[in-house]
Amino acid sequence: MHTLTLHPGDSIQSAIDALPVDGQPACIRLAPGVYREKVELRRSHTTLQGSGAGETILAWDDGANDVHPDGVKRGTFRSYTLLVLADRCCLRGLTIRNDAGQRADSGQCIALFADGDGFLCEDCRLVSTQDTLFTAPLPPREVIPGGFLGPTQHLPRRAQRHTYRRCVIQGDVDFIFGGAAAWFEDCDVVCIRRADRAPGGYATAASTPEGQKYGYVFHRCRFVGEEVPEGSFVLGRPWREHAKTVLLDCRIGAHIRPEGWDDWGKKSFPVTGFYAEYGCTGPGSSTEKRAFSRRLTADEAAAITYEDFLSSL
Repeated sequence: MHTLTLHPGDSIQSAIDALPVDGQPACIRLAPGVYREKVELRRSHTTLQGSGAGETILAWDDGANDVHPDGVKRGTFRSYTLLVLADRCCLRGLTIRNDAGQRADSGQCIALFADGDGFLCEDCRLVSTQDTLFTAPLPPREVIPGGFLGPTQHLPRRAQRHTYRRCVIQGDVDFIFGGAAAWFEDCDVVCIRRADRAPGGYATAASTPEGQKYGYVFHRCRFVGEEVPEGSFVLGRPWREHAKTVLLDCRIGAHIRPEGWDDWGKKSFPVTGFYAEYGCTGPGSSTEKRAFSRRLTADEAAAITYEDFLSSL
């Protein structure tokens, strides 16, 4: 394995670019501190290993409404702090932060753009406001011309599996979104209030491709509100009509509205999509008034396993 150790002031991008293109695993270890840099990881089997999410921070501040050097707005998919565009990559023990949300009218601001099968993110903190975590692939087609402007707009839409363990993911609007089959285990999904907006938003916005068995699965996760009113957030809304999101044994805070979910005006969604919950607790967990959501049986919930998830594509 190729191993490098970096310290604040060193360039993560330069270290990635210097790794041999030989197919061998590599690990870049990041000492405690703040690394202020926009980074692209396009090498497979590569790990970025921090010293702990409270110790190692990768931060940048691009927003979708900023003007890119090419003279047009940057757009959502060029706003990332970290782009992972390779298979079998791993992030451990670091914070990835997009600071653009601290500015009024910055628009969407991705912290982590993850595109690659077998992606693993453990013990990390993903921090932004709108569109914090993008779990590729993109949907097949744009609704607004130019809406997919970015590193993968012309690439094939590949099915892929992501795993997130013991992570904190923070934002306010659609802050976990995309088409991956993504398994979230023991994560904190933290809904926050953005200074330039009224409180409220959507935790997830899946765009699961038609025919894909899994979309998002949250297992033993906690949906937490941070300085937001009761009943101000929704668990999810479908970015595309076949969105799938399942909550298993999660704790749901009082910040979640009683109806739980939203169809985003997609009238076909109750037939084409799938939202479901099982074994959830907490003040926001009542499913009696849930819209567009199924309450799973014990047998149905037991059939949703990580092993089946991994073998599903």
